[in-house]
Amino acid sequence: MADAAIENMPTQTVPRRVGKRSLSRHKSFVGFLFALPLIVVIAALVIYPAGYAIHLATLNKSMQHFVGLSNFTFLFKRNTFWMVVEQSVLFAVTAVIFKAVVGFVVAHFVHNIPQKGQRKWRGMLLVPWVIPPAMSTLAWLWLFDPSYSAFNWILVHLGMSPVAWLGNVYWARFCVILVNVWVGSPFFLIMYLAALKSVPEALHEAAAIDGANWLQKIWYINLPMMRNIIQITALFSLIVTFANFDIVKILTAGGPVDQTHVFATWAFTLAIGGNDIPLGASVSLFMAPILAVAAFFILRNVRNRGNES
Repeated sequence: MADAAIENMPTQTVPRRVGKRSLSRHKSFVGFLFALPLIVVIAALVIYPAGYAIHLATLNKSMQHFVGLSNFTFLFKRNTFWMVVEQSVLFAVTAVIFKAVVGFVVAHFVHNIPQKGQRKWRGMLLVPWVIPPAMSTLAWLWLFDPSYSAFNWILVHLGMSPVAWLGNVYWARFCVILVNVWVGSPFFLIMYLAALKSVPEALHEAAAIDGANWLQKIWYINLPMMRNIIQITALFSLIVTFANFDIVKILTAGGPVDQTHVFATWAFTLAIGGNDIPLGASVSLFMAPILAVAAFFILRNVRNRGNES
């Protein structure tokens, strides 16, 4: 009887395994069908424009002849191009760091407010992110206006000299970064606040029993628990900030003397203002390898930490 039972076991388990495999394949196929419309939209709105931009970058100014990599070699020889690369990296990295710090601090502030008052604070703090960036940038442009600047009015009444906010290279860069931080910080706030909600309160209670202060709780509990969210949020914001156009275009239009141009604004200037669409497409393509390298290192760390846990 025991031998017969052992002989019958494979015949019973094999159909079950085959059934599970077929069921998983069926679920995968159904999932693919549900995702197919989104894949088509992404292909139409992202893949096709990217491929067309690569095609344009290989044409001459009149877009009649194939010139290969001539547009790229021409850009490499221009000092303005390397200045735009430096300015874009400085703008994106600095803005993302400040947005992450501001969002982290404000998220802890809101998280420690009683539950009844959190909804009001969340609503107010999300206003800069909800308002269209072009509209809010116009308000900041009035604050930085050389003749009617509200900031200069305050400085004059305090006995200080007015500042050429958008006329000086360093102040212009500061203004562009400041506006970007003001617009983007609420996104970090809401992401970090959601991450804080997932941190078990028992960890904080145990740390308090061990004598940990609030800074030690943040450093040894909150930061390790939030690190994946912090990196993914920073990567997403880095991509958006690198491709920023409206803030720079409205505030400085790349000036003074092209010192605040980023990839998007300089590509627009070359393509539309200079009537050289292939050259503008070549400039815009340089964002891809820089962001790809940043995404590789950030996502690799996220994956490694996930495996460690």
